[in-house]
Amino acid sequence: MKASKRTWLIPLAFVTLTIVPTHLPRVAAEAVAATSPRGDTSDSAQWSVQVTQIDRGDVNLEPSFQMAIYENLLDELGKTKRFKQVFRDGDRSATNEANLLILKTTVEQYTPGSETRRAVTTVSGATKISVRSQLCTRDGHIVLEDTVHGNVRFMGSNLRATHNLAHNVAKTIKQASLSEPSLPVSAAVRSELDFVP
Repeated sequence: MKASKRTWLIPLAFVTLTIVPTHLPRVAAEAVAATSPRGDTSDSAQWSVQVTQIDRGDVNLEPSFQMAIYENLLDELGKTKRFKQVFRDGDRSATNEANLLILKTTVEQYTPGSETRRAVTTVSGATKISVRSQLCTRDGHIVLEDTVHGNVRFMGSNLRATHNLAHNVAKTIKQASLSEPSLPVSAAVRSELDFVP
């Protein structure tokens, strides 16, 4: 009878040990996440950005390239963690956002490349795109303006140039020193009332 009690206790101890370790890493990870400072969760005001449709300007740009630049910009700007939110053009919820910047992108130059020529020779067939990016406030004040390039020179799809371009635009914005957004009116009034003697 003693042997049967021992065999019953061993599996119970094994189950307890296997359940506890799988639970502890999750708890520890949640505790670290709750205490670690992150730039995107700070209490200070943070900009949001709305990305407008790509302006082709006077350049004969294929619609697939125009749409690919736009979608890649949304994706790459989200990865920067620089903005509280990234809005699409026409998103109505952006109108309620107090600290909103608007990204305008105009194509200045486009050289269509050839995937076949790039595969055969590495010195020709490059796809190149240059754009002028403007980060503006709602009232049209330009916060940041730059000409950014994207290309694909070697192996890869022609559309890869749009990803490289969007990555470069996002990198430029991430590295730029933007002014802090102003406090919303209600918060500004509250802060003034706090200093009233």
